[in-house]
Amino acid sequence: MREIISIREANQHLSRYLERVEQGAEIIVTRRGKAIARVLPIEAQPQLSDAQHAARERLRERMRRGYALGGTPVDREALHERERCQAPDR
Repeated sequence: MREIISIREANQHLSRYLERVEQGAEIIVTRRGKAIARVLPIEAQPQLSDAQHAARERLRERMRRGYALGGTPVDREALHERERCQAPDR
């Protein structure tokens, strides 16, 4: 259900209109007859199934472990040390 109300009406009876929005209504707020805002209910977040929760946890664990791409592991300190050694003198 869609209702069109003025800013004045929205200010005076905001709680009444928010109750209607909670019940699924859409409220269009106007200023001098021109629509300026639309108030809609927030959609409920979808619930994940047990299989989806398990898949998400497997993905998170895999991301924590990382992926081996071959080559030598990079150590942050060693990387910065190598950059300092190769930096030209100024």
